[in-house]
Amino acid sequence: MAPSHALRCCKRALNWIPVLFINLVVGWSYYAYVVELCVYTIPNNAERISYLVIFHIFLTMFIWSYWKTIWSKPAGPSKAFALPRAEKELYEREERAETQQEILKKVARNLPVYTRTAGGAIRYCDNCQVIKPDRCHHCSTCEMCVLKMDHHCPWVNNCVGFSNYKYFVLFLAYASLYCIVICATVIQYFIKFWTKQLPDTHAKFHILFLFFVAALFFISILSLLGYHLWLVGKNRTTIEAFRAPVFANGPDKNGFSLGFSRNVAEVFGDQAKYWFFPVFSSLGDGHSFVTRLVHIDPEQANSVLQQNGKSPTDGETNPSVHGNNTQHTGEDSKEKIDRGQIVSVTVENCRHISTELINFDALKQEHQHLHRSRSPPSF
Repeated sequence: MAPSHALRCCKRALNWIPVLFINLVVGWSYYAYVVELCVYTIPNNAERISYLVIFHIFLTMFIWSYWKTIWSKPAGPSKAFALPRAEKELYEREERAETQQEILKKVARNLPVYTRTAGGAIRYCDNCQVIKPDRCHHCSTCEMCVLKMDHHCPWVNNCVGFSNYKYFVLFLAYASLYCIVICATVIQYFIKFWTKQLPDTHAKFHILFLFFVAALFFISILSLLGYHLWLVGKNRTTIEAFRAPVFANGPDKNGFSLGFSRNVAEVFGDQAKYWFFPVFSSLGDGHSFVTRLVHIDPEQANSVLQQNGKSPTDGETNPSVHGNNTQHTGEDSKEKIDRGQIVSVTVENCRHISTELINFDALKQEHQHLHRSRSPPSF
């Protein structure tokens, strides 16, 4: 036990090496820019002050979003997704996989869970002993199930998921802008040192190296930022981009896509004033998601989760309701016209979902027939 505990501690310590490396590079870039460039190299006070102001603005946003990504604890499934004691004992005693699936299906009927494994089975984590919510995956490094898991990033030593995905995207954006500011303001002095227009001083090495490092980091970060902005527009995670989520009717890579504007709002929120700041504004609670095929009423989902053991004291982020995603009626029914069909989904406390497909052309012909039959007779 002792050697195993020591190895785990060493592994956790080693995981901080990439974070330490990033902070050392940023610390050196601060010294090279502020001291070697602005203090010793730039002769004009107005230029020096303007560079320092712009530099510190982007540095502050970059550091703020970076450390928010690091220190935001990954959100895990609530107690509502754990098996009740009786079903858990039956599941652990049962050796047949078919019977275990029947137990999981019985419990999952009370939960807003609509995705399955590739074989059509209920997604269950044996390590965490919970039914996985939609878009939730187990991280072997963090040793927990993470809501809307995107990936485990070694550069932040944390899982990127529902609780910090917005911070991660902002970190990439501000890191790119930070590198652009450095390259744009350093390039003229880089050229002067390179062409011998300025004398060789101790600042020459720092300025030359600073430009190269900023340019290389910008190229690498920009590609990653572009990829994640594409994922945001498609409402996919990195895992879903490589393996499409499986619904009752089969895999669908666009199953969670609701259109570009609503996809962006799901990550950044529906209030533009919060988009550019690393403060939590993502919509939802990470446990249930509106899809193209099934429209989940967030109020119904939240009430069911509370009845099954979820409460605000679980340390979860305060959910935001998708006010523009569903329409409430007296019978809790939703109707959607999609590709010439009307999909009617009825939610009864998230226990039963019945889907009725009616051919739109047939409905249109019936309406025309009724209209003709009600027309006044001609004399």
